[in-house]
Amino acid sequence: MASPSTAAPPATSSARFPPQIPFIIGNEACERFSFYGMRNILTVFLIDYLLRNAVPDEGARSAQAKSLMHLFMAGVYFCPLLGGYLADRWLGKYTVILSLSLVYCLGHACLAIFENNATGFYAGLILISLGSGGIKPCVSAMVGDQFNESNKHLVKKVFAIFYWTINFGSFFASLTIPLTLKHYGPAVAFGIPGILMFIATAIFWAGRRHYVMVPPTGPNPHSFLKVVGSALRHRGQGSHWLDGATKEHPAEAVEGAKAVFRISALLLPTIPFFWMLFDQKASTWVIQARAMDPQVGPVTFQPSQMQFVNPALVMILIPFLVGVVYPAFQRSGWELTPLRRMPLGLAVGALSYAIAGYYQVVIEQGTTLNIAWQLLPYIVLTLSEILVSTTGLEFAYTQAPREMKGIMQSIWLLTSSLANIAVAIAAALNVFTGSGQFFFYGGLALLAAVGMALMARKFEVRDYYQLDTSGPVPDRAQPPLASMSK
Repeated sequence: MASPSTAAPPATSSARFPPQIPFIIGNEACERFSFYGMRNILTVFLIDYLLRNAVPDEGARSAQAKSLMHLFMAGVYFCPLLGGYLADRWLGKYTVILSLSLVYCLGHACLAIFENNATGFYAGLILISLGSGGIKPCVSAMVGDQFNESNKHLVKKVFAIFYWTINFGSFFASLTIPLTLKHYGPAVAFGIPGILMFIATAIFWAGRRHYVMVPPTGPNPHSFLKVVGSALRHRGQGSHWLDGATKEHPAEAVEGAKAVFRISALLLPTIPFFWMLFDQKASTWVIQARAMDPQVGPVTFQPSQMQFVNPALVMILIPFLVGVVYPAFQRSGWELTPLRRMPLGLAVGALSYAIAGYYQVVIEQGTTLNIAWQLLPYIVLTLSEILVSTTGLEFAYTQAPREMKGIMQSIWLLTSSLANIAVAIAAALNVFTGSGQFFFYGGLALLAAVGMALMARKFEVRDYYQLDTSGPVPDRAQPPLASMSK
């Protein structure tokens, strides 16, 4: 068997994608179908099947199902730290993706086999958290690794295809797997995503002869944690508490650590409140849909099926916002910068919960609403997602120096993990029920929007970029003057 390539191909101009790209895109389409297929029915399965006998009271059962679902999501967004570290430092992306994909397949098998066994089913969720979360930071990075100077003009196009593939898989999984659960039961409903994950793994393995492999770097003597540890040992030296680390680390590493803390001080107190809203569309909003009339014309929707609205709208709204709305604001003289989009997105997310909370009040008063009413809050929440999530991911990347971009991406994913842990605890304690939980989380997001808008006024934007990716960075501590703006 031919060994995978370890170097980029010759730099001759090309207008075609590298031959390995279809393998990665195909892998991503099947993997995303498998993940969203199982996740979108998880809350309903826990309520109607696994917990039905163990927790007879439906209210308590719904609260426990919600808590378990968000603990699972917390694991999914925590494991990228492990997968990214192993890939970058020790094993390389290909080895991590392939090995954790097999763990992922085993997790799906547990869900299908142990539909009546809580221990086996929870073990499957743990394995999927490790597999899905572990490969999350590696697959998209591996896409970028396949390009060089000869075809770098295709990178934006391939990532657009990659992002649409994610939503394509999510869209069809959201439509089909809830119906499968209803008509064929849990074993088949969880088995189909498992088969798709096996196919995803086979597709990825099939491209092994073509991939460009970027070798792992090994231990970094000037990593973020080592800089922080050094600063704590040499406290009181310099105007900033991290300045003491210059005794053991180069100035650019210390400045990079300062950038991480500067960005984290803006994102960590605010962005988790968005994820508290967004990830509850797979729990709280599904539970609300169970109390609605599912008949829309000739079609009977399953409660978890309504989640198809989100990926469908993402594929429509992103081109509209990027191509029409943002340029219109720019022409008017009030540009929607990232520091304006994110607080606005948090406020829009709060509005979606105010609408959903109003629906819940009506339901609690004895009126049965049609499930189609959920379209409006889904539209508003998806707009919030584009303003916060897609903007914030780019912001976290551009505002960190090159040597700290990895840690900032990890911190960005950690905001989702922290949010899901908080929701899981609140659900387990059953602090808020009914309409109160909608207004509670919406109120928190609105406060976060105000707080972020105030902090953003004092935040100094620094876009770190590299003019020539083939050469060294002359000064990694500060961005070029032309890229700095307020």
